[in-house]
Amino acid sequence: MLNLSDANRAHAAERLRSESVVWLTTVSPDGVPQPTPVWFVWEGGDEITIYTPPQSLKVRNIRNNDRVAVNFNSDERGADVVVFLGRATLDDSAPAVKDNPAYIEKYRRGMQNIGLTPESMSQIYSQPIRVKFSHIRVQGV
Repeated sequence: MLNLSDANRAHAAERLRSESVVWLTTVSPDGVPQPTPVWFVWEGGDEITIYTPPQSLKVRNIRNNDRVAVNFNSDERGADVVVFLGRATLDDSAPAVKDNPAYIEKYRRGMQNIGLTPESMSQIYSQPIRVKFSHIRVQGV
């Protein structure tokens, strides 16, 4: 899906590599969109991994409706819009935070800033979510 020979999609891939926060939008059981900023890791391909507490609203929403949107903040002019649509899976086979070197490398400082270690983060944010992208929209780049 991220054909890097296409300039817009290459730009989207660069943002997946470099950004630290995306907005994950799930849908509540009564149909209300629920956007939430989250940490994520992208290791290539067409999916990202997010970790969340198992009792979070995100988990409840995904159990009810696996369709999600993932987007970055736009720039100050409202341009540089990147939106992914896809499906989320509560993936208990995914590695825990403490066993995910790419996630630890990306967020070690952030974890320290909130008083967590990879081990304690694994205990609190123990539910891995995988989002597999099916569509992408890039505009205003």
